[in-house]
Amino acid sequence: MTTSLAELLGGLAQRLPAERLTEWQEVLRSSEGPDDPRLDHFGSRLAAAGLAQLLADLRREWRGSLPQLPGPALALALEAASPAARSRPDPPVELVVTGPTSPSVPVRLTRGVLTEVIRSADRSLLVASYAVYGVTEVKKELRRAVHRGVHIDLLLERSTDAAEALAEVTGSVPGQTHIWHRHDTRSQGVQHAKLVLADRHTALLGSANLTDRALSDNLEIGVILRDPKLVGRLADHFQWLTRPPHGPFRHA
Repeated sequence: MTTSLAELLGGLAQRLPAERLTEWQEVLRSSEGPDDPRLDHFGSRLAAAGLAQLLADLRREWRGSLPQLPGPALALALEAASPAARSRPDPPVELVVTGPTSPSVPVRLTRGVLTEVIRSADRSLLVASYAVYGVTEVKKELRRAVHRGVHIDLLLERSTDAAEALAEVTGSVPGQTHIWHRHDTRSQGVQHAKLVLADRHTALLGSANLTDRALSDNLEIGVILRDPKLVGRLADHFQWLTRPPHGPFRHA
């Protein structure tokens, strides 16, 4: 196996959540080679921006270096790379994107990181977004968080339909979620922050709203922070923003 092919598989193992890796392994295991039509079908179903290109890059390198290698061999290599990727300590800061990605630039995809951050919460989640549209899977994850006892604060822009879009989350367990709107009569500014903060240990922040396009189609950029001291300061800042009389946010 060439270094480049190994690097592509290693990058996939590090970038994708466990359930997505299982999908890739199953498809590779059933493929006879890089030109197997099953890979075409799989690529057409990859919704997350950048993943279809990663598959195309993998197939091109596979075809150019070791076309005789069967799909099950790549599936086995990807499976072997997964524990190694998972055993590495998470870096304190990682780049997160929506849109095309290069195999030579290590980044994470927004949709997968968002799910990871929500699932990491044990006690509290702070979610800030200007707009909310679609994102069925994100809503499911938020509902699961509520049902496992996580308290959720939603800082949303009042001029959009964001609160209505999350009604199925806020209504799932009474008292577990609170919506906050900006009520600052001294300013014409809006709630434009985009943030998902779990407990006081992990935060995803960047340009992406909670919309299907922002998680799949747009060009978006952000970072995931795992420095508890820095994330704690972020949490304290938003807590101050929701504390009267000085904070501009009030319960909706």
